[in-house]
Amino acid sequence: MSLFASNALIAQQQEVELWDEVPGSIADENYTEEQQFDGEEIRGYGKVTNPTLTIFTPEAGTANGTAVVICPGGGYSHLAINKEGYKLGAWFAEQGVTGFVLKYRLPHDRIMQDKSIGPLQDAQRAIRYVRQHAGDYGIDASKVGIMGFSAGGHLASTASTHYAGAVYTSTEGVSARPDFAVLIYPVISMQEGITHQGSRDNLLGKKTTQAEVYNTSGEYQVTPETPMTFLVHATDDGAVPVENSIRYYLALKDAGVPAEMHLYEDGGHGFGMGRTATANSWPKALTLWMQKHGLVSE
Repeated sequence: MSLFASNALIAQQQEVELWDEVPGSIADENYTEEQQFDGEEIRGYGKVTNPTLTIFTPEAGTANGTAVVICPGGGYSHLAINKEGYKLGAWFAEQGVTGFVLKYRLPHDRIMQDKSIGPLQDAQRAIRYVRQHAGDYGIDASKVGIMGFSAGGHLASTASTHYAGAVYTSTEGVSARPDFAVLIYPVISMQEGITHQGSRDNLLGKKTTQAEVYNTSGEYQVTPETPMTFLVHATDDGAVPVENSIRYYLALKDAGVPAEMHLYEDGGHGFGMGRTATANSWPKALTLWMQKHGLVSE
């Protein structure tokens, strides 16, 4: 029986391990994965050491060939994997899109030789895994996107701008470049005054160089080859300033990359697929954007 059998959303879904051997890992038997629950329903994870993909497949005959790797948020300290992962995977499957929820490793010196690239290793591997197995899931290898919330949005934007970086020895023979990106209240910048400090400290440490900050600030890494991007943010976000999305959007615009941004008056941070705020409408807006780009059917 699946580990997640108590969660009705994902009881029938498949979970696969991401790596045969995790690159750059350090063994620590006292560092063990933590599960967080709301009643019997899984809410999140901490101390992830064994990254996985949970795969949400559309009903037979409804798949349209598009796939999305979904990166939950949590400040690079935990993963809000239900509201920013499994719920999205189920929603995408209803649209004919195959969802791959990435339970990625959280950066920590105890289990990583270089914690600043640990999550990116998992994201690159996830994109390549989907392309490797495109035929198994009825996926078009040219329609593989990445999605991220909050710190997961930082990971998704990093995967969108550093896809050519050799952060592990790749033997898959396929590209790690996403074909599109969906960033929901993302951390983009590691610059003081705009970043989410917890995410920055967890990824880079409390002492870091300006070069490291620049390299991990997505607004400085955009090129004309960066994938087309859909952005969502609330103006009253008190955790991750809306300027993160604005800076990334302007960088995409200046590079000539197709981009669409939805800024809402209210919603705060961490609203997932919606709650009582104007930001509730973003899933519908995303569907329209994906229809525009031939990623879902009208």
